[in-house]
Parts: sequence; structure tokens; C-alpha cells
Amino acid sequence: MLLAVDIGNTNIVLGVYNGKKLSHHWRINTDHHKTTDEYGILIKSLLDSDELGLKKIKSVIISCVVPPLLTVFEEISRNFFNVRPIIVNHNTKTGIKICYKNPSEVGADRIVNAVSAYHEFGGPLIIIDFGTATTFCVVSAKGEYLGGVIVPGITISAEALFARAAKLPAVELIKPKTIIGKDTVSSMQSGIIYGYAGMIDAIVERIKSETRFRNPMVIATGGLSGLIAPETKSIKEIKPFLTLEGLRLIYKKNR
Repeated sequence: MLLAVDIGNTNIVLGVYNGKKLSHHWRINTDHHKTTDEYGILIKSLLDSDELGLKKIKSVIISCVVPPLLTVFEEISRNFFNVRPIIVNHNTKTGIKICYKNPSEVGADRIVNAVSAYHEFGGPLIIIDFGTATTFCVVSAKGEYLGGVIVPGITISAEALFARAAKLPAVELIKPKTIIGKDTVSSMQSGIIYGYAGMIDAIVERIKSETRFRNPMVIATGGLSGLIAPETKSIKEIKPFLTLEGLRLIYKKNR
């Protein structure tokens, strides 16, 4: 079995593949202060809870945008699974050509998402990942990673609003019943949800205009994709396990 690990700034997503099938998956908080042993014991408990066990994991692949945790998870792979992991970066064989001025600046998660989406849909593509930051990745019909856009994530934006406006309370991120709020909470929810959806559509339209893509496939992934994507006009598919599937495909190319 393959353990795929996507280490993000807010969450770490783990998935176990049995062949092509994602048999188990978990989402845990990213904690820069946890040690190798602490994370290792946590992962062992997750595997044990689903009757998997450490010995069933024969391979590990990792994408990471939190440098201090990369060493931690490399040590977990060696110490707990006795496996040398594959670490995804711009030099990894993926089948995607990275057209960034400095390819090393492209986050591993963005590379993995591009591989996964291009494998499933072909190109051209616009991939929107709703994470700590919201990223837009643009892939051509030839499988070229052209670049993208990075904006503050919806949670970061909302928290900044709560922190800087003394009379505005923290609110639950849910869709309000109407665009016109009848109280402070619903007004804030409307602004956050619909404002963000409008921003997504506007950026997609600008990307389409600049690239002259006639009908790109626009897909969403990430923890908050299910909240925002249905309120947009441009997003056509939500793929919650896009990154894990990309890790599986890259492992297959590099094993």
C-alpha cells in the first residue's frame, strides 16, 4: 500500500492507496511544533483505527509547503515504515513542463494538482485550490504549467476582518439566505461568500482573456471548495482528493 502525504500550512491530508483505490484518508492540523515521534504515533493510531498497521505501508510519497515539517515526515517514513519516501519538487518527473521563471518557486501541491487534473481532463485547465491561500494554476493543452495567481485564502481574509474591525464579530462561514443581509452576521457572511465567489469568476475571466483559452476546464479542490464553488459561474467540477490522486500518479512515474 502507498501512503500519500500532502503537508499544507493549515492541514495535513493523508491517504492510503491500495493500487488505484483510495481506501482511507484523514485530515489533521498542521503543527510546526510536533516532533517526529508525536506525528508518527498519531499516524500509527490512525492506521490502527482502520486496521491497517504500519507493516502494510510499503511506499510513501510526500508533497510539502512547510519546510520544517519535511524533515519530520522524512524521518517518520524511515523510522516508522522503513521506507525512503519520494519527495515531490520541481525536479520530480511528472510529465508537466513548468514554465515559471524560477521553477523551484512553484509549490509542490500546485505541481501535484496540475498532474492530477491534466491526467483526468487534459488541457487547457484552470485549477483553483481553496487552502490557506487560494491559488489559481493555469495548464495549457500541451501540459505546460504556465503560472497562476495567489490570493489570501477565505479564512485568512475573514479573520483579518474580525481582527481589524472592533464591532464586527467572528462569524461562521456559511452561505446566507439572501445577498442582502438583514443583520451584521448575515451581511458579513454575504460579503465573504459572494464577494469571494465574484472574485473567483473575475480572475478566471481575466485568465481566459489573457491566454485566449476558448473553453478551459475549471476545477476546484481544497477544504473550502464545497462552500465557494457552487456560488461561482466558472467552476465546473469539485475534486476533493485531487492532490492525493496526483501524488499517486507521480509515485507511479517515479517508483
